Amino acid sequence: MAADSRRRRLWWTAALVAVLVVLAAGGALAFSPRDGSGPGHGAAAAHRHRTGTTRPPGAVPTTVPSTTTTTTAPPATTTTTGPGTLPQTPTLPPASDPQFNAEMQDLWQAVVSDDVTTALPAFFPQGAYVQVKAIGDAAADYEDRIAGELGEDLAAAHALLGADPAAAQLVAVSVPEQYAHWVAPGTCYNAVGYWEVPNSRVVFQSGGAERSFGIASLISWRGQWYVVHLGAVVRPTTTTRGIVDDPATGPGYSAYSSTC
Repeated sequence: MAADSRRRRLWWTAALVAVLVVLAAGGALAFSPRDGSGPGHGAAAAHRHRTGTTRPPGAVPTTVPSTTTTTTAPPATTTTTGPGTLPQTPTLPPASDPQFNAEMQDLWQAVVSDDVTTALPAFFPQGAYVQVKAIGDAAADYEDRIAGELGEDLAAAHALLGADPAAAQLVAVSVPEQYAHWVAPGTCYNAVGYWEVPNSRVVFQSGGAERSFGIASLISWRGQWYVVHLGAVVRPTTTTRGIVDDPATGPGYSAYSSTC
């Protein structure tokens, strides 16, 4: 009995020494509890702790598509092309249409206010004049002579309205279509042809009476009438300033003229 007791003590001592040796060597005991955790699951848990993700080791990470920002360009700016930059057409303009009526309203307001800039929509475009005239510096001729004369003639017509120009009312603008004629290229120092109509009449009411004055010359550009000479096609002298074309009591009348 003593011998058996001694052997048991020696066995337990040896077992204890073995356990201490394993612990001193840094070994780890693996457990497989009933919740299923073991070496593999423990590694997955350690991976989760390191990376902050729940995917198992070796799994392909999910790629989140990048957000695409689409920039919508603003609509293109529409540029209005002036008629003077375009080529001439042989179209005979009508005696009255919305554009011509608007031009004549502008012309009338320019007479009332004595403001040449107000009349410019009704005035022959400079770009068209440069195309028409076969002369050295058509642009300078337009600015120094044609446009200058318009301002002077507007001032003369403004004076015709009397002491209260704003009280005058436009009645009508009469265009004598029967006098319209084609001015061919090569005549009157022209490189481009156009339609011309002389002696249209501006009829207005002032001081209870009907009165009128003329538009010396309308010429065409691309099927539209424009004023090119208000008071006179040709000045009597180089020093003449401001002409009213055929002022009259009542509507007056138009006469044929083969002007350029």
